[in-house]
Amino acid sequence: MIQDGMMYVSVLLVITAVIAITEKRSHSKFFKYVPGIVLIYLAGALLQTFGVFADSESNDAAYGMVRGLLLPAMLMLMLLHCDLRKIIRLGPKMLGAFFAASFSIVAGFTITYILLKGFYATDTWKAFAALSASWTGGSANMVILQDILKVPESIFGYALIMDTVNYSFWVMFMFWLVPFAGVFNRWTKSNSTYLDQVSAEISATTEENEQSGIGFVEMLSLLALAIFVSVLGAKLGNNLPELGTAVNSTTWTIIFASLVGIILAMTKVAKVPGSLEISKVMLYIVIALIASHADFSQLFQAPIYIISGFMILFFHGIFMFLLAKVFKLDLFTLGVASLANIGGVASAPILAGAFHRSLIPIGILMAVLGSLLGTYFGILTANILSAL
Repeated sequence: MIQDGMMYVSVLLVITAVIAITEKRSHSKFFKYVPGIVLIYLAGALLQTFGVFADSESNDAAYGMVRGLLLPAMLMLMLLHCDLRKIIRLGPKMLGAFFAASFSIVAGFTITYILLKGFYATDTWKAFAALSASWTGGSANMVILQDILKVPESIFGYALIMDTVNYSFWVMFMFWLVPFAGVFNRWTKSNSTYLDQVSAEISATTEENEQSGIGFVEMLSLLALAIFVSVLGAKLGNNLPELGTAVNSTTWTIIFASLVGIILAMTKVAKVPGSLEISKVMLYIVIALIASHADFSQLFQAPIYIISGFMILFFHGIFMFLLAKVFKLDLFTLGVASLANIGGVASAPILAGAFHRSLIPIGILMAVLGSLLGTYFGILTANILSAL
């Protein structure tokens, strides 16, 4: 039984590294269906379930300090690629579809929660709010909401299961639809010629030569900046008032880190290579920390959560198809707007490339917009569900 905080964190780091290396070097299709981040969570949760990690003050202190330091730092680094000037160039149709997808997902969570509330474990609304942050932005946003709302690790595990099973189904469904783009566009009577113009403009502005590689100076500079912003944000957050259910000191810290990231994204700092790689390392470590506090004693309730995930996606899909018919949206706009929310950077650009290689930059920028706003859609969901 591990009681020392330093040993506790080091064991989690080793597990995280081993799984990440295996995922990167493995040619198995297994990791296409079970991402490394899920295996990290399962490994940490199993160690906790079987009593490897003791309930000690040293472990708790290490957990709180490391996670509290990495969360805002991770967000700030991720947002360095969120240049609002480029996102605005997507145009009203793409942006409108993106926000419609976001709000339909929030609505899907709300309707599903109302219909099945009696079947859920206590505090499920917190897990749903965290998952809604992921499905409107990405895994990093879900981790941030978990911290803001103090989602019990056992319930948070259900959110991760939904984020894997239901998300994988939706991604496969979106890719399955690609060959039917012509049929779909004729059904909606859409005109997709504007996509060529938008793609050309974005490609011209995003082709920046960042092939210099990540060096020692770049890593040290980004790491120092991220940690400084995190600590400063925590100091400011502790001195600001709490507002409602979801706005507390952690929320203020996240908002501060977000603003810093957005501002720096429009400067030369955004061109420094390595921010995405470092932020991904931080994300994996945070997931491992959260998993180390999980408890699988309520795992038998997982089926109702998977069913809930499909219901949420069903409501989202119906709304988006109706929206496409009314506003004559093409399948590309519909699909990328949906996956930019639910799939994020991992899948939206790939779906965009499945339509045409030149459209990949649109998928990237749409996904980055989700990374920026996912946390706040999660907070919106939290406020709605907590009032039900």
